[in-house]
Amino acid sequence: MNEFVYDKTSPNAEYYDLLVTLMERWEHEIVEFKEAKGQYSEDKIGQYFSAISNEANLKNQQYGWLILGVSEQKQKYPVGSSFKQGDSALIERFKYEISKETTDGMTFLDVIELYPVYEGQARRVLMFKIPAAVAGMPTEWKTRYYARNGDSLVPLQQYKIDMIRNQQRRDWSRQILPGASIDHLDKDAIAFARTKYKEKMNQPHISEEVDGLTDEEFLTKLKLMTEGRVTNAAMLLLGNPEYDNLFESAPSMMWRLIAPDGTVKDYEIAGIPFLTVTEKMFSHIRILTYRYMPDQLSLFPKETQQYDTWLLRELMNNCIAHSNYQIGGRIYVNEEDDCISISNPGEFLPQSVETVLQKTYNPPFYRNQLLADAMVKFHMIDTATSGIKKVYRIQKEKFFPMPDYDLQTENQVSVKVYGKVLDERYTYILFEHPELDLETVFLLDQVQKSHGKNMSKDAIAFLRKHHLVEGRANNLYFSAEVAKTIKEEATYIKNRAFDDQYYRDFIVKYLKQYGRATRKQIRDLLIEKLPDSLNDMQKEQKIGNLLTSLRKQNIIRVVGHEGRQRQWALNK
Repeated sequence: MNEFVYDKTSPNAEYYDLLVTLMERWEHEIVEFKEAKGQYSEDKIGQYFSAISNEANLKNQQYGWLILGVSEQKQKYPVGSSFKQGDSALIERFKYEISKETTDGMTFLDVIELYPVYEGQARRVLMFKIPAAVAGMPTEWKTRYYARNGDSLVPLQQYKIDMIRNQQRRDWSRQILPGASIDHLDKDAIAFARTKYKEKMNQPHISEEVDGLTDEEFLTKLKLMTEGRVTNAAMLLLGNPEYDNLFESAPSMMWRLIAPDGTVKDYEIAGIPFLTVTEKMFSHIRILTYRYMPDQLSLFPKETQQYDTWLLRELMNNCIAHSNYQIGGRIYVNEEDDCISISNPGEFLPQSVETVLQKTYNPPFYRNQLLADAMVKFHMIDTATSGIKKVYRIQKEKFFPMPDYDLQTENQVSVKVYGKVLDERYTYILFEHPELDLETVFLLDQVQKSHGKNMSKDAIAFLRKHHLVEGRANNLYFSAEVAKTIKEEATYIKNRAFDDQYYRDFIVKYLKQYGRATRKQIRDLLIEKLPDSLNDMQKEQKIGNLLTSLRKQNIIRVVGHEGRQRQWALNK
């Protein structure tokens, strides 16, 4: 493949990486490249939509790709495409036009516009993300089903149609709940679902359409109702709690506050409608401010919330989407002093977190496909499994430990999120090397948690190659090179003598942040930063001289007393 270049700090860097991988290692049936230098047949794109959607289903994948603006030769390279170029509304209208001729109004999950630079020229590439056919229902285009045969488009063979149709039984969420009708759903939950759907779609014509539908028509449009009958997904998300007895085992979620000795200090249980259950759980969780020093040169500690609110909601909603409701059980949110664990009944279908974090990961079908689809449309979870990647990315950007997935217990998935720093060396590495990808950070996190014995030989070799770790596999630790750097910086900060302006600026920054301070507070602020070459008396005299200097420059003033101590503040 002839390589292209791109800005690795771009928000679309992940898609550029994916494009490289698809161009190098692509599968005929679920990925198609077209040059489309000018315009391209919209009807042909519709046929590819049907074919790739059906093939993705049969390969147990969530989606496939149609990519315009790349050569169709064996050696791939960007050529550029002007398809629907110009006004961004052209692509949105095209997505809508596609939906009018496909099964149940399906359209692209996303359309990503990239500009890789090849031979010194930026070339426009469009990546159309095509959803897999839903379980039990082949995707059609203009009433016909299509498939792939190598590079060719062909009618979907009957045996493949039968294979897809026979999948109906595996999606619990799509099954009809006996005895349930629209009268058993919660009107307020449906109204809220309408609002979230319009917010997610963010298109005036769709909002207008939704406003003109009855509740039953709206839920039928989203496949949550079929011929007036209510699916398990509809009852789970929108059901009236008075009728949860219609389920064989009523779904529920429980928040528990766990004391250090393991006893339960407080708890709350909530049932359907699950559309709003995460907000009920979230209202109990304590989100405290956490202060820490990600590097040795900071003047002030970094302040952050112990837990990111989006992250917790995503994980709780993921539990809703992926629970195995057929075996009963309950979703638990266990809050401890410095971590939160969330668990659900079922199994982790990707089998390992490492697989999910790979740049080219293409997720398998979900157990509750209809439920997951509806939750995406209601803005509850991210598409596919990019939500898990984002969870890990959030922790990485805070320099916090990665979440821990526990997959050892049969029919249970548990994830622990940390709300504090575990090892300052790990935090320092992340601070100094923001370019590290999630897969590498995941490995470093395993080292800080002493899980090196569970890592593969290739993973350990990779970390050693980059001089990040030392020791045997069962006793890995961060390399002396990293530890030495941290120690030397700490020693340097401790012993160097700053000029007076540095300390004056330090006091001013403190007063800007906190408003006022006593002599003791200013002493506590500076005492550890003054050089060890000064004795205690000289340090006290130095602090007094700094305050006098700032007062004479009319920068600070005495504003009162706390006990016998003066309080200082900035002059306005």
